[in-house]
Amino acid sequence: MIFSYSWLKDYVKNLPKPEKVAELLTRHSFEVGEVKKVKGDWTLDIDVLPNRASDCFSHWGVAREIVAITNLKFRGPTSTKFVRGRTSADSVSVEVKDRIACPRYTVKVLTDVRVGPSPKWLSERLEVCGLNSINNIVDVANYVMLETGQPLHAFDGKKLSGQKIIVRFAKKGEKITTLDGQKFNLDAGVLVIADAHDPIAIAGIKGGKFPEISKSTKVVILESANFNPQTIRRGSQKLNLKTDASIRFEHGLDPNLTESAINRAAQLIQELAGGQIAKGLIDVYPQKTYPKRIKLNLDYVESLLGVKIPEREMKNILKSLNFKFHESRTREIMVEIPTRRLDILIPEDLIEEIGRVYGYDKILSTFPIAALVPPRRNEEIFWEDMAKNILKEAGFTEVYNYSFIGDREVGIFNFKDSIELKNPISLEQRYLRPSLIPNLLKNVEKNSISFSEIKIFELGKIFRMPKSEEKILTGVITGDAFYQAKGLVDALLNKLGISDIWYDEYRTLAQEKAIAFWHPQKAAEIKVGQERVGFLGEISPRILNEFKIKSKIIYFDIFFEKLVRLASEEHEYRPLSKFPSAVRDLAVLVPRGTKVVEVLNKINAAGGKLVRDVDLFDIYEGEEMPEGKKNLAFHIVYQAEDRTLRAKEVDEIHQKIIKTLEKEPTWQVRK
Repeated sequence: MIFSYSWLKDYVKNLPKPEKVAELLTRHSFEVGEVKKVKGDWTLDIDVLPNRASDCFSHWGVAREIVAITNLKFRGPTSTKFVRGRTSADSVSVEVKDRIACPRYTVKVLTDVRVGPSPKWLSERLEVCGLNSINNIVDVANYVMLETGQPLHAFDGKKLSGQKIIVRFAKKGEKITTLDGQKFNLDAGVLVIADAHDPIAIAGIKGGKFPEISKSTKVVILESANFNPQTIRRGSQKLNLKTDASIRFEHGLDPNLTESAINRAAQLIQELAGGQIAKGLIDVYPQKTYPKRIKLNLDYVESLLGVKIPEREMKNILKSLNFKFHESRTREIMVEIPTRRLDILIPEDLIEEIGRVYGYDKILSTFPIAALVPPRRNEEIFWEDMAKNILKEAGFTEVYNYSFIGDREVGIFNFKDSIELKNPISLEQRYLRPSLIPNLLKNVEKNSISFSEIKIFELGKIFRMPKSEEKILTGVITGDAFYQAKGLVDALLNKLGISDIWYDEYRTLAQEKAIAFWHPQKAAEIKVGQERVGFLGEISPRILNEFKIKSKIIYFDIFFEKLVRLASEEHEYRPLSKFPSAVRDLAVLVPRGTKVVEVLNKINAAGGKLVRDVDLFDIYEGEEMPEGKKNLAFHIVYQAEDRTLRAKEVDEIHQKIIKTLEKEPTWQVRK
């Protein structure tokens, strides 16, 4: 932002040279990008921080900064008495429809003014700061904005319909032509200043063409208002229109600045354009802003800055910044913050002010002295990371979905008693998810266009009535991969130090009936000992049809909180046997309702310790099978830990297993 050196010199007695001012500001306040000679003046391009817009987007504010840094004296403009007219400011009425969008609206009325060119000193100062001279009324409004930071606007009082000013949001279909001739279509998101019929200005952004000040203007209605930053920002973005006024309002301004700025402008207009100022001030200010008070411990200042600053010097710095204070007790003061300092909210903000004015270059660099205490391990996060890494190593990709579902998913999965949000983001995210499966299937639905094989998982919370939540680990695999998924679950649990894993027939509990989405004949409970820790199964074809997924989907659902409780970092390692193994294949014809685990249990019981492993490698239920039968084929691995098994010994154990299986009247070992 451009500032005039000669203008600053008016307010600061014995102001140092421009280069020195730039150096001081850069060290203590804001970086000065450039110092440049312009005609008979110097300009300083100061990068004012956004949080200081309320007080330093103005020559007054920067002058106060210089005074605080240099201990020089601030000289404000001399005020003269107004020449009061007979008219009353009440001749114009003001109505503010939305007092959140416009916290304060101030109006002064001037009559019998003479509009003409501005004096040379005024037009030159505006030109130095990048503004063109228009006429003495408009130039004064711009001058006071650059001086105080408060934007103002002047209307021709005779052009207002009904002698009324209304601050409201625009109506649909309203239009306005601005001072520079641009035409804008307005909507309900844009705040406007209107007369009895039409908008006459875009509030806080730009004035309208119709009531502009012209040579024939005799009555000036001067506006000085405070607008909500978010309201002005939205309006500016909607219209793609940014001005000096909108930039200031978007950053936030002090509501108490409007009155001093309008008085200053009225004084200058009377000096330069004559006329009389109507009696009274129209001021719509329902919720007054008062100075904040912050308790500051002086010992904390030294502790945070790491340097001992004399108490007197700390207090002098606060005084130089126009902070008032009184001592509440020893080494503790109550500081009153000027309302223009919107950036000061907590004690640390005050400490920062003391530090920068004192000079960061005076604070020596020292190494911190502290004990390094290792943080306490968060068990849940530790096991989360481990489980995720195991699945990623197995070829899975982790996904992150929203914790919400919509009416479509509720209908497809028949989620009864779903928890509905009071303020949903959208209709597609109206309910809290009672399962991770719906969003994972949506992931598969979108990605199946590009990928033939998908292996994804998510670890997150699900929500069920009445107000219960649970962390679940869910993975899905495309294709006929039931046994692949089983192997992955086994590997996951084993690597988490969990043993005694087995799979049981699925038995529906009452609470799960509402969220059944698996294939009725292809679902199993994952158990550790006698405790159920999750489910493994195939998604129902009905569900897949709804998502237009053609391939089979195998899923696993694991109760992660139970997993954390059962997991252990202690692993039991068995050395690999140095003796060779022998493999025999066995096929058994069983009724279709027979579970694989029943056959496995009998094989392991009959084979004893010499049966090292049993793998199911084929299930056949084709047309060649007898009605109601299926064929199960196994690899049986025989191995001893202390010797090499002889062929005769393996054959004997194998025959023992066959005889055990054939004791079942409906089973037949195929030879």
